[in-house]
Amino acid sequence: MIADITLLRADITKVAADAIVNAANSSLLGGGGVDGAIHRAGGPSLLEECREIRRTRFPDGMPAGDAVATTAGLLPAQWVIHTVGPVWSTRDDRSAVLESAYRRSLEVAGELGAASVVFPAVSAGVYGWPADDAARIAVETVLGSGFDGAVSFALFSDAMLGSFRSALAVQNRKPEGFRAE
Repeated sequence: MIADITLLRADITKVAADAIVNAANSSLLGGGGVDGAIHRAGGPSLLEECREIRRTRFPDGMPAGDAVATTAGLLPAQWVIHTVGPVWSTRDDRSAVLESAYRRSLEVAGELGAASVVFPAVSAGVYGWPADDAARIAVETVLGSGFDGAVSFALFSDAMLGSFRSALAVQNRKPEGFRAE
């Protein structure tokens, strides 16, 4: 059972945790948004590890819904868990893929022995997933995961923070904490 869920209005690259989740693209080589910020803050060793993963495990790119870990480089964490969320579609229901991105990230965290994990709002930035639905899927998946540690969501706007608060309220849960960083 999840020990607690904390909502943060924060830059994920500055949040200390055992594992920080990167909303990556399938190349694993950086990009915009959270992915680019994590790669810039993590430094060159993070990029080198991702290049090796691409070379050895995912030569065609990591599929959406999967997750893989690297060390965290210069970030205030031990590991970065890279997950690829789906792009929002009005024609195809890709909710199961978004659920898988959260679930696989927590499975990888468990394999690493991570006791604390910080997520961004996966797929809710440049991938266009509507904030309220992205928050609902994130909260439901994390609460149902069986992960036995602390989970935080580092959110980039007050509006996204509100979406996550609402998603927790629907589950009759209050965040264990809130802080702005």
